[in-house]
Parts: sequence; C-alpha cells; structure tokens
Amino acid sequence: MAYHFPKQTQFYEGKVRDVYYIDNKYLVMIVSDRISAFDVVLPRPIPYKGQVLNQIAATFIKATEDIVPNWIINVPAPNISIGKMCEPFKVEMVIRGYLAGSAWRAYKSGIREICGVQLLEGLKENQKLETPIITPTTKASVGHDEEISKAEIIARNIVSNEDYEQLEKYTHQIFQRGTEIAEQQGLILVDTKYEFGKIGNEIYLIDEIHTPDSSRYFYADVYEENFKQNLPQKQLSKEFVREWLMENNFMGKVGQTVPNMTDEIVQMISDRYIELYETILGKKFIKQDNIDEEQIILQTLEQLDI
Repeated sequence: MAYHFPKQTQFYEGKVRDVYYIDNKYLVMIVSDRISAFDVVLPRPIPYKGQVLNQIAATFIKATEDIVPNWIINVPAPNISIGKMCEPFKVEMVIRGYLAGSAWRAYKSGIREICGVQLLEGLKENQKLETPIITPTTKASVGHDEEISKAEIIARNIVSNEDYEQLEKYTHQIFQRGTEIAEQQGLILVDTKYEFGKIGNEIYLIDEIHTPDSSRYFYADVYEENFKQNLPQKQLSKEFVREWLMENNFMGKVGQTVPNMTDEIVQMISDRYIELYETILGKKFIKQDNIDEEQIILQTLEQLDI
C-alpha cells in the first residue's frame, strides 16, 4: 500500500524498497520485508528483513560520516530512513578484497583483466588480493548492470575524471573502515558495492552499505584452514537464499517457478537475517512490530520542517 505525503512529487516501488520523493529535495525510504533473488521478487515477505537491512545500513553509514558526507538526515523507525535527494552517479563502485564470486568465475574461465584491472597468474578461489581492486558496473535502469572499466567510464563521460578519482578514493576508505569493523566481529569483508550521488558540487554516499544483501563476508576463524584445503568458505551473506532456490531448480529463468515458500522456509530465512544482524553488529536484535509508518513519517517530516 502506497502512502501520500505533503509536498510529495514522486513515488517509486523498487524490488524491496518504497521511495517517496518530497519537494524534489528529500527522500523517504521504507525498507520493506519483500525479498528478491535472481531479479525476481519472491511471493512471501520475510518478517524483520526490512528492519535488519535498514539498521545495518544506518549503523555503517554513521560509522563512515567522517570519511564522506551521506544522504541520511533521520532514521525515525527501524525500517525507515529519511534523507537528502542526490543526483546519483550512473555507476556502482564494486570493490573486492578477495577473488570470489563473479570475479573468480571470470578468472577461472581464463580471463585475467576485469574492468581494466590486470590480475596475476596462479591465483586461487577466495584468495586475498594484494590490494583491493575496484570493478565498477553501470547502473542499468532496465535489465542487468554491466561491468565497465575506469577508462570507459571517463571516455564515455559517464563520470568526469575528477569525480571518478574522488569516488575511487572514498571507495577504498569506506572499504577499509568496513574491513576494520568486520574484523572486530570475527569477520572478513570480502567484497561490496557503494553508490554515490551529488548535490551541487558535493559528493554524497547514498543507498545501503555493508549489508548482507550488498556485501559478502567470510568467517575469519576458519578462513585460512578452508583456503589451504580448497574448501568452500563459511559465508555471511544472502547467498543461502539463492542456494535454496537453486536446490529447488529456480534461477529466475523463463519457465521456472519459484518453489513453495512454506511457513518453515519463511521462518528460517527470517531467523538467518536476524543472525546476520547480530553477527555483523555484535548486538542483540530487538524486534519491532506494529509500526505506524505513515504517522511516524508525517511527524518526522513536520519536525524537520520538510
């Protein structure tokens, strides 16, 4: 159900988030309990998922505000953030500290240059890279994002050279901060993505950061042993949802049907998201029910004089 707020100019329903544009200056973002995988919104919501993602993102954005300004003004409820409307850059800054996921699949197939970055010979899956690498993607309004090199981004004037240099600098600094926080919780921040926008000439960090939906984490205590023995790493990410779907023959392809999401499956996914929250932030998750989203947003907009 969509709301309508004073001075509202636009409404956007994403896969998991509802975004209200206020006075062409502010955004109200409600992180729903909807869940998507393989670019498909699954038929049943996951209790507390919105709260988990919004609270993790808000915590990490707050922890990086000394590095880069960010879009958030207020987090009036566990699943709601209100902030500044920025003009987004049309690239996502993907940064990788380890050779995993799609980068490993490309490397395994014989590719040694990813997004203009040259990789050494003889690397193994999940190996730590000498220094983190940035492998940006274009932000597609329709369809999948596509990998692109720094040189292409600048040549096609997607981002100016000056701005891109700053985006790279911020990306490395935020990733380093995320890595340090993860270490305190016995985790390794493997790879993640950041999005940035602009108001006037100033660059802002936007969207969620360091959540299990946008990042991959390994457990530090078993990393070395698993790596030496060529075993899969124990991961902390949304990967378990994709694995369940694949086990049930669903990868979002034409003709495939989403498997039956029983109450037990929904509860299992909800429990795992809460576990992710508690592991990443190192504190107990407090469930918040029966939130009057509309009233909270109206009051907050009024208090902020928006």
